[in-house]
Amino acid sequence: MCSAALEEYCGSVFWNASYLDREDPDLPKCVEQTVLVWIPLGFLWLFVPHHLMSLCRRTRVNTKHLTRLYLCKQFVVALLFLTAIAGLAVTLGEDFGPSSSTVKNAPVYYTNPVLFAVTWILVLLCQEGVRRREGAVDSASLFLFWLLLVLCDVFTFQTLIRDALKLGEVSDIPRFSLFHISFGLELVALVLSAIADITPEARERAKRNPEIGASFLSRITFNWFNSMVVTGYKRPLVQDDMWELNEHFSASCISKKFQQHMDLELAAARVRFQRKLKKNEGRWQSDTSKNGISNCFKKGVSQDGLMMEDKQSAIENKMKKTKEEEDYPNSWLLSTIYKTFKLTLFESALLRLLQDLLAFASPQLLKLMISFTQDPNSFVWEGYVYAVLLLLVAILQSLFLQQYVQRCFVLGMKVRAALMAAVYKKALVVSNDTRKELTVGETVNLMSADAQRFNDVTNFIHLLWSCPLQIIVSTAFLWLELGPSVLAGLLVMLLMVPINGLLATKAKKYQLENMKFKDKRLKIMNEILNGVKILKLFAWEPSFQSQVESIRGEELKVMKKFAYLSSVSTFIFNCAPALVSLASFAVFVLVSPDNILTAEKAFTSISLFNILRIPLAMLPMLIASIVQTGVSKKRLEKFLGGEDLEPDVVRHDPSFDSAVCVHNGSFSWEKDAEPLLKDVSLEIEPGRLVAVVGAVGSGKSSLLSALLGEMHCTKGFINIKGSLAFVPQQAWIQNATLRDNILFGSPHEEKRFQEVIQACALGPDLKLLAAGELTEIGEKGINLSGGQKQRVSLARAAYSQADIYLLDDPLSAVDARVGKHLFDKVIGPNGVLKNKTRILVTHGVSFLPYVDEVVVLVDGKISEIGSYNSLRASKGAFSEFVNTYAKEQNNQTKSDKDGCQDTEDLEIIPDGRDAEPDSPLEDTVTFTLKRENSIRRSQRSGSVRVKKESRLKTSEGADGTKTGQRIIHEETMEKGQVKFSVYLQYMRAMGWGYTMLVFLVYLLQNIALIGQNLWLSDWTNDAVDYYNQTYPNWKRDTRVGVFGALGVAQGFFLFLGTLLLANASVSASRILHSRLLNNLLRAPMVFFDTTPIGRVVNRFAKDIFSLDEAIPYCLRSWFLCLLTVLGTLFIICLAISFFAIVIIPLAVIYFFVLRFYVATSRQLHRLDSVSRSPIYSHFGETVSGLSVIRAYKHQDIFLKLNEIAIDENLKSVYPRITSNRWLAVRLENLGNLVVFFSALFAVISKDSLDSGLVGLAISYALNITRNLNVLVRLSSELESSIVAVERITEYTEIENEGEWITDCRPLEKWPEEGRLQFIDYKVRYRPGLDLVLHGITCNIASTEKIGIVGRTGAGKSSLTNCLFRIIEAAEGRILIDDVDISTIGLHDLRSRLTIIPQDPVLFSGMLRMNLDPFDKFSDEELWKALELSHLKDYVAGLQEGLQHEVAEGGENLSVGQRQLLCLARALLRKSRILILDEATAAVDLETDNLIQNTIRKEFAHCTVLTIAHRLDTIMDSSRVMVLDAGKIVEFDSPSNLLGNQGLFYAMAKDAGLTQEYTAL
Repeated sequence: MCSAALEEYCGSVFWNASYLDREDPDLPKCVEQTVLVWIPLGFLWLFVPHHLMSLCRRTRVNTKHLTRLYLCKQFVVALLFLTAIAGLAVTLGEDFGPSSSTVKNAPVYYTNPVLFAVTWILVLLCQEGVRRREGAVDSASLFLFWLLLVLCDVFTFQTLIRDALKLGEVSDIPRFSLFHISFGLELVALVLSAIADITPEARERAKRNPEIGASFLSRITFNWFNSMVVTGYKRPLVQDDMWELNEHFSASCISKKFQQHMDLELAAARVRFQRKLKKNEGRWQSDTSKNGISNCFKKGVSQDGLMMEDKQSAIENKMKKTKEEEDYPNSWLLSTIYKTFKLTLFESALLRLLQDLLAFASPQLLKLMISFTQDPNSFVWEGYVYAVLLLLVAILQSLFLQQYVQRCFVLGMKVRAALMAAVYKKALVVSNDTRKELTVGETVNLMSADAQRFNDVTNFIHLLWSCPLQIIVSTAFLWLELGPSVLAGLLVMLLMVPINGLLATKAKKYQLENMKFKDKRLKIMNEILNGVKILKLFAWEPSFQSQVESIRGEELKVMKKFAYLSSVSTFIFNCAPALVSLASFAVFVLVSPDNILTAEKAFTSISLFNILRIPLAMLPMLIASIVQTGVSKKRLEKFLGGEDLEPDVVRHDPSFDSAVCVHNGSFSWEKDAEPLLKDVSLEIEPGRLVAVVGAVGSGKSSLLSALLGEMHCTKGFINIKGSLAFVPQQAWIQNATLRDNILFGSPHEEKRFQEVIQACALGPDLKLLAAGELTEIGEKGINLSGGQKQRVSLARAAYSQADIYLLDDPLSAVDARVGKHLFDKVIGPNGVLKNKTRILVTHGVSFLPYVDEVVVLVDGKISEIGSYNSLRASKGAFSEFVNTYAKEQNNQTKSDKDGCQDTEDLEIIPDGRDAEPDSPLEDTVTFTLKRENSIRRSQRSGSVRVKKESRLKTSEGADGTKTGQRIIHEETMEKGQVKFSVYLQYMRAMGWGYTMLVFLVYLLQNIALIGQNLWLSDWTNDAVDYYNQTYPNWKRDTRVGVFGALGVAQGFFLFLGTLLLANASVSASRILHSRLLNNLLRAPMVFFDTTPIGRVVNRFAKDIFSLDEAIPYCLRSWFLCLLTVLGTLFIICLAISFFAIVIIPLAVIYFFVLRFYVATSRQLHRLDSVSRSPIYSHFGETVSGLSVIRAYKHQDIFLKLNEIAIDENLKSVYPRITSNRWLAVRLENLGNLVVFFSALFAVISKDSLDSGLVGLAISYALNITRNLNVLVRLSSELESSIVAVERITEYTEIENEGEWITDCRPLEKWPEEGRLQFIDYKVRYRPGLDLVLHGITCNIASTEKIGIVGRTGAGKSSLTNCLFRIIEAAEGRILIDDVDISTIGLHDLRSRLTIIPQDPVLFSGMLRMNLDPFDKFSDEELWKALELSHLKDYVAGLQEGLQHEVAEGGENLSVGQRQLLCLARALLRKSRILILDEATAAVDLETDNLIQNTIRKEFAHCTVLTIAHRLDTIMDSSRVMVLDAGKIVEFDSPSNLLGNQGLFYAMAKDAGLTQEYTAL
């Protein structure tokens, strides 16, 4: 019916099977004129409305400018229009012209030219529409239209040529010519449509981001990325090589869209949450009312009452539990993500669906191909069609897959960026309740780990529906092949799932156990590195080394178990296909004698099983990762849905007269907590200086926090007139230049800047800093001393020109001299801020007479307000406070030294460790909260109270640093290819025996695999041999038996190889870690001074992790994959010997693609991880400085900075994702060529091949695409993880300090007398630096007490470092009891001397271990030492006594207690020489006196060298050594030195000691 109509329409036959049933097939002319015309035109007409719409819209594009390319395109289409008109004219001429015949042309000759003419007009309009679309450089639909048109016209083209050749002439010259003209024009149009039409305006942008100017073809093959790959191949890429981001990838754009949806979703979730709370409350009340009735009878029936009571408490507990669990609005995050990114989700889902369906076309084509080789009567052209179809399907599948993966990964990247921006934004406004629940580290974790989890899960989210779909479709196809016996194979596969699940849970258990040991090991390593100087001074390295080694031993045990477990799962995963095919084929042939295994069935099934294997392996992994993401989702919802700070706590009403007004206010840190500040009323006039004083813990800092709006207001209100500036108690310093730290976002005015610098006494510091005000300050202000940080913080406030200044004890971190300077020049009545309102929290009694008003706080209430004099007179809480603090201040002023004190505070600290303990900086709020807890604790335990504000810690390490010298050098980053020697090193660590064995066993496994497949292909030939005969049972059993045996052998070898590799890699891990640790502990002190701790810890964390887990996994997978690829090529060559010809060109291309890619990818990975750190460190920095940022109202600036940091990271993440796709497209096309050539050669040599081998070859080839891809990925992963070996080796080759123990050992009792002799002793810190000590010569007799004094940098600390050989002599000698210390081992020397260091360093572990790490002393001796150091009562009062657990860095002991513990250590050692590096910085007067008395009494028989920072402590020494610039300038008894009126006299005079001693 239909074909009859079409035949009438064409005037010829529409379809006849005979057209194809011959050697040279062709399509009927009618099909070419109808179907092949309608397909491309129909495709175009579908897209026309879309293009025409952009013609109707107003456009911002410059429409006047016409590019040459555009004009060419329009010209070609215009010519095509003319050919269509000409075609119509020819027909009209033939039918109605002068020479027309009676037979008219068929209707098709009228309709087709008209159709084409209309189409060409539409194309002209479409091309104009594309030009008007913003940002469009070409059109995908137009390109595909031209491609379809040319492909369809190819058939007509060859028909016309063949007819002409057959007849020997052209029958219809006008139409023949017109067709060839239009076919040529179509080809030109196709080429033109593939070129991007970039306007001159867009050209500049396309240089900065080539993707903008990429054509459709370039976009689907990722050709636009070529320039990056080439650059990366020529030289290592750097951040500047990264291209600009597309507008819609930028953090601000993503976050804006996400925030809009999030606000709506979160609001809805909050409403749901409130409803739920009400509902629960109602239910709870009804429960309690029921219980209330029962309570009436309680007196009578006590038993029931008790039960009821229990029930009630159970209900309450349950309520509490559910409240804790879901105490926040939930279930809104996923919907927000979905709504923000739904377009990309749908796009990628469609691509995935197409790819999945195409995946099933290949096995069907393979089946046709095999039946073609088996059938001797089939035409050769069929084979070529199948080969081309196989290629086409494979190419389309590759393109769809890569576009799908690209979209998913980009989606993951966007989700991560959106979450990071949201967490950051939230952190700026989050309330203290929410903040208290999370430490800074945990908040950073939300940004790093949790956002990354979402990123990872988004990449594979479509597999949730795609895996089941693949499983269902492949099962259906398999059923068609093998019937019900397929269920046997499926059953085996399903059995694998619970086994895999079981293994996964077990593996998780081991992983957790392993993490515990890892954390423990890293914690100790961190402490060792933080306290490495103490370890060296006390010769304690062996004890700590054995501790780390024992933890490492445990860790390796667990690791071995984990490795064995993963060998089992590898075994299962890799044997699955063999077992599945064995089960299916065995059941198939055993069920019925009629079932004979043919090549078509066998190899089609095997390709289907291969498709099935991936979703079955992926599903459990995907589900596990979704479960993990669920945890992250909860954490993110809880944080992002938490309460914000109440914006209206502080009013800003300009009508008030006073600058600050607090009216009857009560404030608490948490919503429902007891208020800390009660009934506070305070009015401060503009321009006044008000001091806030009170005992520790009376709420001074809290008062400032309340004024900043950081606390909950339970009643009353605060009004602030004007802008605020805030100086916190712990200075907050950004990782930026010194100038940026002070400007803090304000414009730079040189004059004002210099004024502030001078006022804050920063002038001398700038001279010392390498680049002056442009010196970069490290994280947490690592290269500034405590005092410098505080002055920078004050300068920031002074520069900001705010109206009101809140100063939280800024003078505590600087010494008295500098404090006085700051008060006079900045804060006081004549300072820079004299006309501003200033609220100063202080302990400095000396400043109080100069303030306008004093506010006295006692237990969170204002007890008195008034001027200094009026309050002194009233004899209230204030005068008590003044008397307490005046004593301390008095003692301190005495101890201040001379004019060099100024520079002492201004010193650059060469190694970050002396500047400040390496703990994460807390913001003011957390700090205040913690302090209040610790004060309560210390009041309970009644321990020694210590003043929190520690004085500046001096550091004499600066002796050796010249201005401008880099203290810390850039970490060396390896560039280029990893050297082969690194691989050899790793193999050597594994052991050569193991390495060879593993290689051999894996080879055997591969041979078994190939053998099994060859056996299968031979088995399928039975179908031909026993055609129409009964198949003998013995033959069948042999076939199944051998097939099964080879499968088992393959599994066994694989398992054995993996086990051997696991053992080998564990032993490599053990050896390399031991070497690293061993060498690191022997590294000289200089190494630790010049290397940041993080860098060393990284070797023990990330690099050892790579060594333990990444390298063994990569090595195993890479090796197996390589063997599979080689096996595949071998089988194809075996089956189709022609194939060997193409192997070499393909291998060359593969090698080049690989080299190009690996170089680029490696560098992009590095850039990605390097650009991630600034995001997290900026976030950590922001969280710790929140109060400051909020006080200055700088939230927007910081949001912008965060967006910039995220963008910088995305700039390298996006190319990294694209580079993987660039590679995949190229490799997959190589793989597709392998399939195509194997099919092509199979067709060419059809007669000489057996169908079993062809099936085998092509089914193998279909798998090679994936394997090639995986091989490259693994090569590059292996290369990036093997870098760890390189980095570890770098540290195992550090030069060591002297031998710990040498052959020349001193006597057991040495030193008996404790005499010291320095003979012309010279020393420098590092080769190439100046001398620090210039020829020291002196004799110190036994039991002499020597004081060593001198200005900062005079070389006092260097002297002690030399005694312990922390630095080795440049010239000269030191003799102790006539033994030259350079001749004996370091441990012999250091274990016989004792030092009480300036910073009390403790290690986490038992208290006992801190005193006696080698367990040398008995408990009695330890208790005795504790008694002498005044700690016995404290330790005895602890529950565990000596077994008391000391926290990291001794956090759970006060500074004074730590110092006393160091004294106890010294008492235990009982050596004849004691060095005392005076610990003035950390200790209050009480502790100081205890220490001094104990030393005088217990060390009377020892030689004592005291490095003095306060002269009064050494006035009773036998002699005093005065050092200046590394030389001894005076050395005599104190009284003689005072009489000489030299340098010592000058220092004593400054400290106010001369009068007392002269009087004496």
